[in-house]
Amino acid sequence: MHKAKFALICALFAMANQAFATNHLVEVAWSRDGAFAYGASVEPGKFVELCGKLAPGDSIRWDFAASVLVDFNIHYHMGKEVEFPAKQVQVSAGQDTLRVAVREDYCWMWSNKSSSQARIDVRLQRQN
Repeated sequence: MHKAKFALICALFAMANQAFATNHLVEVAWSRDGAFAYGASVEPGKFVELCGKLAPGDSIRWDFAASVLVDFNIHYHMGKEVEFPAKQVQVSAGQDTLRVAVREDYCWMWSNKSSSQARIDVRLQRQN
């Protein structure tokens, strides 16, 4: 194999591995019917965040299930302050509706403080 081609393949492989290893921040991409579903394995001591821009008047029905107890929150940043429309400690499931009052990037976040890998499955649904 040509050295330049081999080097390019190695570089792409390294970038893919790095992206996979640090893929804890996920952009919410809504389907045509206003849904978003995501599943992830979260290593002990790590977290995953699903983030997206929302506007006043938006209403998002959310639910999740985790295979181990996790810390969960929905948050957004107002300057240097962090606001938490929802916050739960050491839960394995949750569901509610987020009613958006402020135009911001909102993040659903799960932190795995256990000593086991966590499987987290999430569903977000825009409400009319």
